Amino acid sequence: MLESRPVNGDCIFCRIVAGDIPAVRVREDERTIAIMDINPATRGHVLVLPRAHAADLHEIGDDDLAACARAARDLAGRALERLGADGVTIMQSNGPAAWQTVFHYHVHVIPRYEDDPLVLPWTPAPADPDELEKISQAYVKD
Repeated sequence: MLESRPVNGDCIFCRIVAGDIPAVRVREDERTIAIMDINPATRGHVLVLPRAHAADLHEIGDDDLAACARAARDLAGRALERLGADGVTIMQSNGPAAWQTVFHYHVHVIPRYEDDPLVLPWTPAPADPDELEKISQAYVKD
């Protein structure tokens, strides 16, 4: 195990990681745990959590971020192979405007089925090419 892990005693996910709150754990390694979501979007919805507290993508360390990605990939494969999912949505939100409700970094692994009730939350439409070019400059590294 890692020597020291930041913990937030008020964080429900830190309390789950510590074993203070019960959860159905489906996968664990040195850096992550994965639990069944108690409010699942679909059958088999799981959450991947880093053991160390980090509020969001901007706080999580590189090694924990990579470990969460590996765990999510592993669980997505299991959903396809063992649950008969037709696909898998991997979702991660940062901040209230992005639907983050628990401020401990986590990744949703949501098995998708042809007849599930989930819908795309936006209507894809072509962007203005000039606007795309203008906005793209915000992402270019200086």
